Amino acid sequence: MKRILVLCTGNSCRSQIAEGYLRHFAPGKAEIYSAGVETHGVNPKAIAIMKEDEIDISRHTSNNILEYTDINFDYVITVCDNAKERCPFFSSNAKKYHYNFPDPAKATGTEEEIMAEFRRVREMIKDYCRKFVEENFDA
Repeated sequence: MKRILVLCTGNSCRSQIAEGYLRHFAPGKAEIYSAGVETHGVNPKAIAIMKEDEIDISRHTSNNILEYTDINFDYVITVCDNAKERCPFFSSNAKKYHYNFPDPAKATGTEEEIMAEFRRVREMIKDYCRKFVEENFDA
């Protein structure tokens, strides 16, 4: 079974959403982990917008990358530029992927505008994860 690590700055939004979708699109095909170069806790808005899409990430934890240094990953996906720049060296031969998704936690405006940005980013990550699984795992 393949091992995938999704890495972000604080492991609170983008990496949590990606972990949820990768689990959804690749059940039984991969072990999915997410981590941050820091830990900020799982963002309640990320939990809420994933629940809207019937994916429960409410039991996810915010983990630090240092917790996983001895795991041999097959894929490392960074979902923000900061994490890509600060990603520690992995001794594995992991294939590295990167996409700099906007940070919905930095959205401003009314509650509706903020939630709209969370949903917009969720859809971007959902599409990315669906394509990643299609391209890297047999159907």
